[in-house]
Amino acid sequence: MKIKDIEIKGFAALAPMAGVADRAMREICVRYGAAFTVGELTSARGITLKDKKSASLLFCSEKERPFASQLFGSEPEIMADAAVAALNFHPDFIDINMGCPAPKVVGNGGGSALMKNPRLAAKIVKSVVNAVNVPVTVKMRTGYDGEHINAPELAKRCEDAGAAAVTVHGRTRQQMYAPGIDYKTIAAVKKSVKIPVIGNGDVSGGESARYMYSATGCDFVMVGRAAQGNPFVFGEINAALSGKEYKEPTLNERFCVLKEQIRLMEKYKDPHIAVLESRKHTAWYMRGLDGAAQLRRMCGEINCFADIDNICEKALEQNKNM
Repeated sequence: MKIKDIEIKGFAALAPMAGVADRAMREICVRYGAAFTVGELTSARGITLKDKKSASLLFCSEKERPFASQLFGSEPEIMADAAVAALNFHPDFIDINMGCPAPKVVGNGGGSALMKNPRLAAKIVKSVVNAVNVPVTVKMRTGYDGEHINAPELAKRCEDAGAAAVTVHGRTRQQMYAPGIDYKTIAAVKKSVKIPVIGNGDVSGGESARYMYSATGCDFVMVGRAAQGNPFVFGEINAALSGKEYKEPTLNERFCVLKEQIRLMEKYKDPHIAVLESRKHTAWYMRGLDGAAQLRRMCGEINCFADIDNICEKALEQNKNM
C-alpha cells in the first residue's frame, strides 16, 4: 500500500491509543512487524497554545516510522496551525481524528462529533492539506450512531478535500468498543473512494486480519487493543497473510519484551509516571496465563521495576509448559 508517495510494507499498522500506545510501545511494535504507527491523540488547540504535554505527544523517533501525528479539533484554522507545528517533529504524515468517542473530545466538537457535520469535516481536511507538505489521512467510524451511518459519504468528502487515505473503525460512536464489527460499511467506504482504505476493529490475529481484508476489500488493517501486551500480533498477521509459518514466542521471550518496554517507558517519560503506567501494560502481558487473576492483582500494586521481575517469576512458575 502507498499513502501518496510513502511505501507501507507489511499488512497491519498500530492504531493510536491515547494513554497506551506511547513511544515505547510504538517502537516495540515496529520491531515486531507493525507497518506504521500513529501517535497518541493530540489536541490541536493545545498545540497552538504551546501546551508542553501536547507537544510531547508529537515526538517521533526513527524507530517508530513510518509515523503519523494524530490531531483532533473542530476549527479548520487551528487544525491547520497545529499541523504546521507538528511538522517540527518530522512526522511522515498527519492523521485527523474523526473517530474518538471520548465525551471530553466529542463535547468540544472533535473526534466522532465531526461525523455529524461532514461539511465541517471536509473543510478541516482541506485546511490541513493546504497547510502541510506531507500526506494527510483521516480516521473515522461508521457513523455517529446506528441511524446515521455516513462513513461512505464522509470518506468521499475527505478524499475530495485531499485526504490520502482513510481508516474506518467498524463501529459507531454510540457503540464505543462493544462487540460486533460492521464490515459492510467498511466495504461501502472502499467502493466510494479511490484512496487506500484501512479497516480497523476486532483485528486480533492472522485469521481476523484475513477476514477483514476479504470481507471489506480494504487495502490494509489496523490493530488496537489486540496489541496491548502482545506486540507479536503483527508478526502473526504478517505470517498469515504472506503464507509463512509463525512461531509463537515463549513465555520467557514475552517477558523479556515486557521488561524492555517498561525500561523504555522509564527512559522516555517521568519514571514515577512510567511505573504507574507499567501496571496496566504488565497486566496485559499476563492475559491468558494460569493464575492470571492473581497476577493482575499483583500488577495493580507495582511500585518499582523489581515488582515486575517478581510477577514474571511467579507467572513462569505457574506456567512452566508455555
